[in-house]
Formats: sequence, structure tokens, C-alpha cells
Amino acid sequence: MRKFAFALSAMGVAAGALLMSSVTASAAEPTLSKEDFEDAKTMYFQRCAGCHGVLRKGATGKNLEPENMMKLGQARLEKIITLGTEGGMNNFDDTFNKEQIAKLATYIQMTPPKPPEMSLEMMKQRWKTFVKPEDYPTKPMHGRNWENFFVVILRDAGKMAIIDGDTKEVLSKVNTGYAVHVTKESSDGRFWYTQGRDGKMTKIDLWMDPPQLVAETQVAYDARDVAVSHYGEWKDKYVIGGGYWPPHFVILDAVTMEPLKVVSTRGVDIDGNYVEEARVAAIYNTPKAPTWIVAVKELGQLWQVDYSDLDNLRIEMVDNAKFLHDGFFDETHRYFQIAANASNKMVFLDSVTRKLSGMLETGVKPHPGPGANWHDDKCGPVGGTVHLGEGKIAVWGNDPEKRADQAWKMCYTVKTDGPGLFIRTHPDSPYVIADQTLHPDPEIQQSIKVLDKKTRQIVKTIRVTTQDKAVATHSEFNKDGSEIWVSVWAKGGKADWLKGEIVVYDSKTLEEKARIKNLETPTGKFNVWNRKKHIT
Repeated sequence: MRKFAFALSAMGVAAGALLMSSVTASAAEPTLSKEDFEDAKTMYFQRCAGCHGVLRKGATGKNLEPENMMKLGQARLEKIITLGTEGGMNNFDDTFNKEQIAKLATYIQMTPPKPPEMSLEMMKQRWKTFVKPEDYPTKPMHGRNWENFFVVILRDAGKMAIIDGDTKEVLSKVNTGYAVHVTKESSDGRFWYTQGRDGKMTKIDLWMDPPQLVAETQVAYDARDVAVSHYGEWKDKYVIGGGYWPPHFVILDAVTMEPLKVVSTRGVDIDGNYVEEARVAAIYNTPKAPTWIVAVKELGQLWQVDYSDLDNLRIEMVDNAKFLHDGFFDETHRYFQIAANASNKMVFLDSVTRKLSGMLETGVKPHPGPGANWHDDKCGPVGGTVHLGEGKIAVWGNDPEKRADQAWKMCYTVKTDGPGLFIRTHPDSPYVIADQTLHPDPEIQQSIKVLDKKTRQIVKTIRVTTQDKAVATHSEFNKDGSEIWVSVWAKGGKADWLKGEIVVYDSKTLEEKARIKNLETPTGKFNVWNRKKHIT
């Protein structure tokens, strides 16, 4: 019943056939029973709040406040939810039944309930230790090549799968928060920290046999990202989690997972307006300073947070563009590249000077996910992104030191068949891989595009699956770059979850090598070596 929410889990505008509804709602006074209201509230949180906000003021997705929704009316809203939009919003007719769609259409015409706050004391009450740090193993207990493990999000099952990249064995499935958005590594790659949509943060030890959960807490009711301190004397000392609601970030002890400090991100946006729901969309460790970059979505600001002194926290607030989402560093690990997707721009930050380097309009709602860097024969070092709102790969120069004439300028663009979520490559592969997950046509959303780095051409379209109610999403390379792993995410209800799989391809011949089956809704995958070395 649940659907992948790395990016769009939203409402928009589309055309389609009128659906008859079992829920009756007046345009003037839409109403739901208490039970139906709670059901609709849960559906909205799981599928819509990410793009539209808990208070429905809009961000990547449109404003869904009651005044605007009542103008559209019940029937129109049901069509929109059912069919999606050409702008990149998913259709939900394979996720919700007609009655559920009708409830949701009614719900967004009603005043949004404001969720409660969460104090530091509440977080500490939710803090659990399963294995004490003094009881951690001092060496890997399984004798495997753990640096080639893949840490895989099993989104709707609320789990992470740990898969041996050499043998393709599923070593364990670890319980985490619901709908983990991302996971980040300790500096040595041993520990992995997850952040669920339900605000639960967990710590996993890959050295244990099998890999297992060692600690957890909850830092918000709705959250997205996490990062670890990797610099100098603070290496692996702190971990940070960012909240959608409450809008704040939380700094924890990375060893014990004890919550230490909460900082609100409510504030004044780049247009001078106070924003209550100013959400933390993404957090990244900066390799060259004792800081994290915190992207405050609705403010249009990147906050560079210095963790060297928590009692006197230093934060540089860098104005740029709304609404910030996902990003990645260039190959030098100095320049941070992030999508301000509703502004159709990529934003570039110098993490050393802690100042904005530039902005570039790339297309309709850029979304690089973990991103991709490679070398182009004409432009030199480049970065690339796919887009939520159109089938397009945009490529720009990102070396301001040696190729200043190309830096933060468009190098070239390539058309794909439909909107995508993720783009990936590896230094030892001749190809860049882009998915097309958001297109409504099954043939397109089940296929990936292969871009040749030298020719700048799409050289192959690979149909990853033909499975009903499934899409291809999120590619990741193995340690040596010889394999490409692509997720097949089964979109149906619980009965369909185990139909998920990962398809493995040879990264040079593009021939299929293996299928890792019986995975519950696999989405993002993170190779230990590549993420530890910041290989994009």
C-alpha cells in the first residue's frame, strides 16, 4: 500500500476519467468521520507531506491549503490523486483504492492538523541501546569483504538489507524506521546510520555476524537525512539528524546515540518571510572542515554548521534558492552541488570559504540524488543531474580552479524518455546511468538510460523489469566499478513486497549478471567503499 518517497509523494494537476466515490463531501464543508480522518492523515503523511509539507503550504509540490483545494473540488482532486501529473507527480491508483483516494481528496480540503513538538527530553526517552559500545567486536567477525557490502533500503518494510557484494548473499535484514530516506557511514565505513521518515535514527554495525542494530532513538516525527562528523579530532564523535517536523536538526553522540543538542530551523526565508515549517531537506559532512552542510528547504538557505564547539555553535547561513533538496560534492570534495528543485536550479557552495559559488538553471526540478561526477573531453570535470519534471540529463562544469571558464556553466544536455530520480557513475566505468522512475508509462519507468561519457549520447536503454506494478530506480556501482546494481521496486501492497529485487549488470558490456530476489521494496543502495571514499 505504500510508495517510494525519495522524491515525489505528492498531489498535482492532471486529466482523467471521473471516479465515483464512497465518501461524500460538500464543497463548502468537507467532512470525514474521526476514523476516516485519521486514516487520511496517515496516508497524507506517508505519501504527500514530503513534497507539500505537513501544513500543506507547498515546496517541491504545490500549495494544498484548504482554500485552494476547495476551489478544485472533490471530483477534480480525486482525478489528480488517481492519475498524477505530467510535471512528475506519481499516479496513486496502484497504491490507494477508490475509497482511500476519496478520503484523501476530502482530507486536503479540511484544515491541516498541526503536529506536536518534540523536546530533547522526549528524544532521550526514546533512546535505546541494544549493544553497548564496550561490547562491540574489535575486528570483523565474518571474514567477508565487508567494504564491498551494499546497505540497501527496504523502504516500506522499515528495514535495511545488508548484501555481500561479492557473493550476492543477503546477510541480514535489520529493523529500522519506516521508509528510510538515506543512510550515511562512519569515517571507516563500519557503522551506518539511518534516518526514517518516522524520525527514527538507527546505528548498524557491519562487523557483527550477521550485521545488526546496536542503538536507536527518535529525533522527529518526520525526517529525511543524517550525517556523521568526519573531520580531525571530531572524527566519528557526532552524528546529526534533520527533521521535517518539527523543523529542526539534532546533534547526537555518534558512539552512544544519545541526543545532545536541538537547533530549530524556523526562520526568515530569502524573500523576507517568516517560515514556520522550514524543513531540513539534506545534511552532508564536509571533508575539508569540521562542519556539516544543512539544507533548509523552505528558507532557500544552506547552513554550514561548525561542530567543533557545540556550546558556542557557529552557523553560516548562505542565501541561494528555494526549495533545496538533494546534493553531492565535486570530485575534489570542496564544492557542494545541490538542487533547488522548485526553482529549477543547481546551487554551488564553496565549503572552504563557506560562500556561494554560483547557481545554474538546468531544467524542470533537478534531482541528482547521490549525484554523478565524471570527466568530459571538452568541459573537463563535470557534474550531472536528472529532473523530476522532464526527461533530461543536464551536465555542467565543476572545476573553478583549473577550468574557470566552464565552472557552474552548462556543458551539455541529453533528452531521456521521462522524469527520473537518480543518476550515478563510477571512475572506472565508461557510462553514466539515469533512471526514469517518475514516468507513468510502465515501459519507460521500468527502464534505465545509459549515457556514454565520451560520445555524450544515450547508447542503450535497458528494460530492467516487466513485472506488474514495479519500477526501476536507483543505480549503484560496486567497489571496483565492474558492476551496476539497479533496484526493482514492487509498488503494490504487502503481498507484492517480496517481489522486489536487485538486478546486477556488467558495467562495461551492460549484460545482466545476476538477480537478487525476495527483497521487500528495495530502493536506495549504498556501497560501503564508494560512499566511504565519496565516489560519485
